[in-house]
Amino acid sequence: MTKKELKDCYERIKPHIHRTPIFTSSQLNKISKAEIYFKCENFQRMGAFKMRGATSAILQLPKEQQSRGVVTHSSGNFAQALSLAAQNLGVKAYIVMPSTAPQVKKDAVKGYGGIIIECPPTLNDREQTAAQIQKERGATFIHPSNDFDVILGQGTAAIELLEENPDLEYIFTPVGGGGLIAGTGLASYFYGDGCKVIGGEPFEVDDAYRSLLSGKIETNITANTIADGLKTQLGDINFPIIQKHVSEIIRVEEHEIIEAMRLIWERMKIIIEPSCAVPFAALLREKHRFSGRKIGIILSGGNVDLENLSFRTI
Repeated sequence: MTKKELKDCYERIKPHIHRTPIFTSSQLNKISKAEIYFKCENFQRMGAFKMRGATSAILQLPKEQQSRGVVTHSSGNFAQALSLAAQNLGVKAYIVMPSTAPQVKKDAVKGYGGIIIECPPTLNDREQTAAQIQKERGATFIHPSNDFDVILGQGTAAIELLEENPDLEYIFTPVGGGGLIAGTGLASYFYGDGCKVIGGEPFEVDDAYRSLLSGKIETNITANTIADGLKTQLGDINFPIIQKHVSEIIRVEEHEIIEAMRLIWERMKIIIEPSCAVPFAALLREKHRFSGRKIGIILSGGNVDLENLSFRTI
């Protein structure tokens, strides 16, 4: 991937996305002992960074493919992102969702124009159902994170962050499927001045941490974390980028995620989802190492299920 490809992607998607704000907090700077710039993708259209990658992927399809629609399997933010991006561009979006997905998520997808096809709640069933739609309706499958154009799209958040703060020393992001951190790694390499990328990941789903150590894509046996958006695993397209452009991954405990989320809600007065709090939790866990540093944190999204808030007594 080249700087030109990343720049061209940004120019293509600009008319269809928000340039999200960058916030600071003197209180959180004091707590972390660092100078933090929060890139607020919780204010992105549909409430998460994934709008960028979904838009990028659809725009790169030839018109003939767009006319037959797109399909993905997701019960989270990418389901909503692909639905809204497709609606904006006049394309049909078929969204394969497990029957157990919360009704609030199904309602959101429908509200953005997505056509929901329910299936049993296993990865095999999701993949088979998506493949069936591809065959029957000619729709193009778009993976939520392991896709060249999705990765480029996700990297545009870091481009905006670095345009306004070119002297950042580090950018922290959450790590789930790998699309955001891979795109951020590329943006930091091409647009940063020695800026390093660090991932935050729960101990309960630390496949990316273990993958960097072993040199091959690892999986998780369990996924017992409140950071529900990070339960996916790396792919063969984004993993080599992560290996090359990500400095390290810091793992965090569940109570650290909750505390970081609480701090941002209370001190910054903005809504973020649990997965979004993970990189800030990673910084707080290792704050002695980053004292006095200028750090960007991508707040990945703010789509919270208000019926199941994660706050509890620590």
